Amino acid sequence: MKAQQDSHTNSLGVAYALAAYGVWGFAPIYWRALESVPSSQLLAHRVLWSMVVGVALLLSTRNSGGFLAVLRSRRRLLPMVLSALLIGANWLTFLFAVETDRVLDTSLGYYINPLISVLMGTLALGERLRPWQIAAVSLAALGVLLLTLSYGKLPWISLVLAFSFALYGLVRKLAPVMPVVGFTLETAILSPLGFAYLWFVRTTGNDASADATLGLRLLIAGTGAFTAVPLLCFNSAAKRLKLSTLGLFQYIAPSISFVLAVALYDEPFTRAHAVAFACVWLALAIYSLDSLRASRGV
Repeated sequence: MKAQQDSHTNSLGVAYALAAYGVWGFAPIYWRALESVPSSQLLAHRVLWSMVVGVALLLSTRNSGGFLAVLRSRRRLLPMVLSALLIGANWLTFLFAVETDRVLDTSLGYYINPLISVLMGTLALGERLRPWQIAAVSLAALGVLLLTLSYGKLPWISLVLAFSFALYGLVRKLAPVMPVVGFTLETAILSPLGFAYLWFVRTTGNDASADATLGLRLLIAGTGAFTAVPLLCFNSAAKRLKLSTLGLFQYIAPSISFVLAVALYDEPFTRAHAVAFACVWLALAIYSLDSLRASRGV
């Protein structure tokens, strides 16, 4: 009976992980449908509608007490302010990349992200890198360096996405706040900025959604649910799967985005891109195999 329960839990965890990373992978399609709205305004709408969804989740899960407890504690609230700024920067960079036809850069950024997280663990938490992890991080850094030399400038979108999300994950790991409470707090912290910005563009006559069609308005309102659903699926998967197993799913989203960028959006994939991605993919293969060996105690 226990084996059946474990199997069911594992299967459910896999389903949640596929849902989370699948939605994140196909996210550029959704945001492309909103390309008539500038990324800065879109971020403000996303924050406000995400807060609405967060409050609804908070009330439905009866976590309002936890929300108020964090508000009363400066020690717990300050990390949430930092995590809110980091996730806001991440969202804005991603939306800007989609708006400016640079989905390929987002794919590279999220491929690099787990390796940056490993590096963060070493620098901030004192975790020791295993030899193969050092090789993986070094190989990914080589790929970024080669792409930089080819471009003549840093692939800043990829690096901002990778570092902001890695730092965000580190802050949330250290902050003792439940997922729904944290999501609602982050959006609540950013909401005054979002509201003030939308009020400013409305009063100056630059509100891109002022004369929007009903379909566009519904898509804008849906940004809150589109943000919250994959995050909740991810949290549900994390509760049911081993961390090493969940880690293997994180490559689904950038892989889907990679295919969308090259096959659907016809973004240029140069020789420099090929070399850089090859370095990162090999680095991820080394990292994944090393993680599996470590989890099995080999």
